[in-house]
Amino acid sequence: MLTDIGEYLVGACLQLLEGCDFVDYNVRPPGGGLDGLGELDVIGLNFKTQTAYVCEVTTHIRGLLYANSQETIARIAHKHARQKAYAERHLVHFPNRRYQFWSPVVPKGRITTGLSGIDGLELVINGEYKQRICALRQLAGSTTHDARNPVFRVLQVLAHLRDCAA
Repeated sequence: MLTDIGEYLVGACLQLLEGCDFVDYNVRPPGGGLDGLGELDVIGLNFKTQTAYVCEVTTHIRGLLYANSQETIARIAHKHARQKAYAERHLVHFPNRRYQFWSPVVPKGRITTGLSGIDGLELVINGEYKQRICALRQLAGSTTHDARNPVFRVLQVLAHLRDCAA
């Protein structure tokens, strides 16, 4: 599957804001079968702090919603269970694990309340999502090196443009 632009944004945050040494996208559990069908959107590994970030990313800019609010919460809870199962099997050398759900627009109310009740899932949604992307934009404006992330490079180019009126 192709990497979604929102996944690249999350990967840039993990790499450049959280100090991850390694970031991978659309990770499928090894071994095939039904387990191999469920991919993990973004995984970041910080070797210094021995922290693994396992991230589900949903970039619905008109608002997170599947069939209804109950189905939306159930899907995210199911994906979180897959995150934990993957980490227990394949990230055993990382004692610190952060399970995150990233989405720029999540309707406040039933969905945000339901998602906040999912034990162990860190929500990077709405204002928190915006804050992290703004921090990334600010970093892009103060750096010029190629960080090997296409979205961050675009942010750098946009931040360093000269006068466009010429």
